[in-house]
Amino acid sequence: MIAHGVHHISFAVRELERARAFYEDLLGLERIARPELGIPGIWFRSGASEVHLIQTPAGVDTGRAPEKLSPLANHQAFAIRDYSATRDAFRARGLELLETSPERGQLWIRDPDGNVIELIALPKE
Repeated sequence: MIAHGVHHISFAVRELERARAFYEDLLGLERIARPELGIPGIWFRSGASEVHLIQTPAGVDTGRAPEKLSPLANHQAFAIRDYSATRDAFRARGLELLETSPERGQLWIRDPDGNVIELIALPKE
């Protein structure tokens, strides 16, 4: 095996502060130190992996987010403990979401830049 796990996932964002609020305040990721790399960005810890936000420089095309929320889009999945509480928190904020059921435990949202995020419930212990 060559790949031993996911070290980090990276999201290109247009407005760093707006993206920070989503990943830190809404998803609850822990902010971690980031070296100076010559472009604005923020790093977070998510379990054993990291999430890197990189502010896209003007004029740089990083592709387009899907036009509509779909589980078929390229996406990253974060583990959650409580499907119903997570779903209700997103509904209360008025976020568009695709949901399955508490038994299935999957739902999808988009970040402020349109990146698709899946949230999937961990098995009950």
